Amino acid sequence: MAVDDDQLDRSFAALADPVRRAMIARLSRGPATVNELAEPFPITKQAVSRHIQVLEAAGLITRTRDGQRRPCHLVPAALEALTSWIDEYRLETERRFRRMEALLKENQS
Repeated sequence: MAVDDDQLDRSFAALADPVRRAMIARLSRGPATVNELAEPFPITKQAVSRHIQVLEAAGLITRTRDGQRRPCHLVPAALEALTSWIDEYRLETERRFRRMEALLKENQS
């Protein structure tokens, strides 16, 4: 899944907040309602709803309707896209370090 710059910006901005990261961690264990997501935080339900809106706008979570409930769900593909983007740079950096290490070993010989 390719990620454009705007999507990356929205996703990383959403994940910059510790409350939203905690919500993502909670949703990694399964769907949750707004009330369930709000439980551990000393903030208003309005604030929780705003955090959920930011996560939805970033494409990190979705909401469905289940009768009267509107559970939130993690979007694993969105997190995978972020991981892939990060891995590109991590792998390139590792390759550079391996080349530098080989040159250093060669010069020491």
